[in-house]
Amino acid sequence: MSNANPIPQKQTLHLENPKWALLMFIVLLLSYVVNAMDRQLFSVLASDVRKALELSLPQVGLASTVFTLGMGLAGIPTGFLLSKMSRKNVVLLGLVLFSVATYLTGYATTLTDLIIYRFISGLGEAMQLTAILAIGTTYFLNHRAVAASSLNFTFGIGAILGPNLGAAILGITNWQTPFIVFGLAGLPTFILIVLFVKPWFSESVATPSTAQETIADNESGGTLLSRTPMIMALATVFAGLSIYGYLGLYPTYLREALGFTPKQAGLAVSFYGAGALLSLFGGWLGDRFNYQKLLFISLLVASITGGILFSGISDSLTVHIGLSFLFGASISGMAYANLSAGIIKSVKRSYASKASGLFVASLYIPAAFAGYLLAALKGSFGWTGAGFIQISLCAIIAATLPLLAKKKLA
Repeated sequence: MSNANPIPQKQTLHLENPKWALLMFIVLLLSYVVNAMDRQLFSVLASDVRKALELSLPQVGLASTVFTLGMGLAGIPTGFLLSKMSRKNVVLLGLVLFSVATYLTGYATTLTDLIIYRFISGLGEAMQLTAILAIGTTYFLNHRAVAASSLNFTFGIGAILGPNLGAAILGITNWQTPFIVFGLAGLPTFILIVLFVKPWFSESVATPSTAQETIADNESGGTLLSRTPMIMALATVFAGLSIYGYLGLYPTYLREALGFTPKQAGLAVSFYGAGALLSLFGGWLGDRFNYQKLLFISLLVASITGGILFSGISDSLTVHIGLSFLFGASISGMAYANLSAGIIKSVKRSYASKASGLFVASLYIPAAFAGYLLAALKGSFGWTGAGFIQISLCAIIAATLPLLAKKKLA
């Protein structure tokens, strides 16, 4: 009867092979590096794509960030797939989707093609992210914060490699080749996952081990629609508009307003990824201190540095590298980890998966229009005014909102 089920039987949590489990998780994180590289590639090439396809700045801005709409909307189908398929297979399916979509982006000839491929890549990226997060936080039950933060840490590695490698390939070929190369990069990691990630790790199930744990689950936190998770979700919306305004058009700003070369623009934006490497430290700080205050401080720093980045005060590559690092460290290394933790910790344990989905939707669905919005603001107020309104002001709003939530989150 149950033997007819084609899905690998999910096993009760066990730690008899912790070293092998860690190695398998590293393989999954390696595939997430490819995910992050693909995500960060387009912004460096946006100026070249714009010229080749004869797009306006708002159009290329939309294409830069529309993948996040796919990421935000992928929560519902991914939840369905995780109840019907093994987590490992969902990881693989997501990897195939975003790799093929990235590959096909190199062959786009119209804005419609471009948006479709970018949207599909976002679907695949979110599927992979959600499944890896489920695997890590379920198996490493006593280290869930570290497991979750490791994904953003890994994103930082990909965010460093992607822009620099993409700009290097562009320098010796054309704008299509980086997309083709990055799309093909998913194949080796696909093979590694198939060969080395075993069901006893990827399909493990954690259950409350004590009566006290069950009682705590029932008594602490609120529902998804309670005041605190809703406020934290709204803060995430504004933080996402700031983050993806920067990620979507900052390299275009450097190239078209300040005259940076693709290589220089790629190097500058890659230091945002270097700042994201602090996410493990940011998660650690948030677990030990009042992370509403930590969010306020980090988002305030992001507001200041983000505004300066688009101000035109300096055209020095060194200055932009330093400010990009500070912006990435504050808004991705510190704020990202604690916004997600804030939403999850503010609800009952039984709502944790839905809270993760709320965070993903709050961050990525509005962010899909961040590039278009920044481009539209630029048309009315110039780069400096647009940067202040979207990068700085949105970060300030995101910094203030968590202070309105309960002083102590569950």
